[in-house]
Amino acid sequence: MALIVHKYGGTSMGSPERIRNVAKRVAKWARAGHQMVVVPSAMSGETNRLLGLASELAPSSAKTSYYRELDMLAATGEQASSALLAIALQAEGMDAISYAGWQVPVRTDSAFTKARIESIDDVRVRKDLDAGRVVIITGFQGIDPEGHVTTLGRGGSDTSAVAVAAAMKADECLIYTDVDGVYTTDPRVVPAAKRLGTVSFEEMLEMASLGSKVLQIRSVEFAGKYKVPMRVLSSFTPWDIDLAEEAKSGTLITFEEDEKMEKAVVSGIAFNRGEAKISVLGVPDTPGIAAGILGPVADANIEVDMIIQNISKDGKTDFSFTVNQGDYQRALELLRDKVAPALGASEVVGNTNIAKVSIVGIGMRSHVGVASTMFRTLSQEGVNIQMISTSEIKTSVVIDEKYLELAVRALHTAFGLDKSE
Repeated sequence: MALIVHKYGGTSMGSPERIRNVAKRVAKWARAGHQMVVVPSAMSGETNRLLGLASELAPSSAKTSYYRELDMLAATGEQASSALLAIALQAEGMDAISYAGWQVPVRTDSAFTKARIESIDDVRVRKDLDAGRVVIITGFQGIDPEGHVTTLGRGGSDTSAVAVAAAMKADECLIYTDVDGVYTTDPRVVPAAKRLGTVSFEEMLEMASLGSKVLQIRSVEFAGKYKVPMRVLSSFTPWDIDLAEEAKSGTLITFEEDEKMEKAVVSGIAFNRGEAKISVLGVPDTPGIAAGILGPVADANIEVDMIIQNISKDGKTDFSFTVNQGDYQRALELLRDKVAPALGASEVVGNTNIAKVSIVGIGMRSHVGVASTMFRTLSQEGVNIQMISTSEIKTSVVIDEKYLELAVRALHTAFGLDKSE
């Protein structure tokens, strides 16, 4: 008997009929002798609907108390879908029970709307599993030290599922979504994209951080830290598909690299339209200038991605970095109003019409000339590179957003991903 965690996304829970299909699938696994914990997202569109209502009623200036209420509100979406799934399982003849995050409890810090999981108490859940019940736990949420409901940010149900799997030492965590695995790139941009049978944890972590929307990055971080076996697969296959076939479908995120994986120099092309570039111009080229710029940005809880500092000229330099578009306006105002005057910068400028394109592959460790192939390919397509960032297994560039799809298609072909098996 294995302990299996299933996670279902919003589209999988999008209607009573789809919830019924999820229940039939979970019941199939339970009847095969597995202990089952299920972590569902809210029904498709529900979180947006709730937050839209909040936006209509929101105060002119948001305080911590406002974000606290946003979490109270948003958490109800998963509570509803979890209860509905428990009811559907009961209709299938299964003994099922649902819990909100605070009932487990899933303990988090107090960063409302983007809390981080700190611990999970599995005593209550194990008692139910031992009694033969299917346990459903709301994704996306938990409870802070003061007893306030918190949410984990967009895609947080993935993180909840992996964290539950880690806490309970599950045999595998299956992430059911509206795609049938991890692809070499987004098939909507490159129709020739291929599904990967396996991908290393390191590659998946890079892809998630670089814009791949298949998994939330924190869920991959959890999986890596606690060595949770993960599989991404489709919830739209027939629920009565043979269990052995289903258990081997999709993409396995593995921690064991083999020679075959390393032969593929580049495993995938990730991209992200959701970033913006900010440049602080004409700052003194003195020690501590980077801390003087990025310190206040970090204090405002704004994450920075790629960073470039230009060569000094006449004792002055330019400093550029990228942020999430959702933080762009706040970061720009902070730099213009407070940081630039304090540092003596000449100007702060921004650009939201950018995109980040990245090549990822563990094979890059043992192959030379990968970055030069990337740069040459983009040059041949007339695509100018604004920023470059590299690590052992990835190279990222910032380009004009209008060239994004052209760049992704060209790189996908240049690295032979159109022909991958």
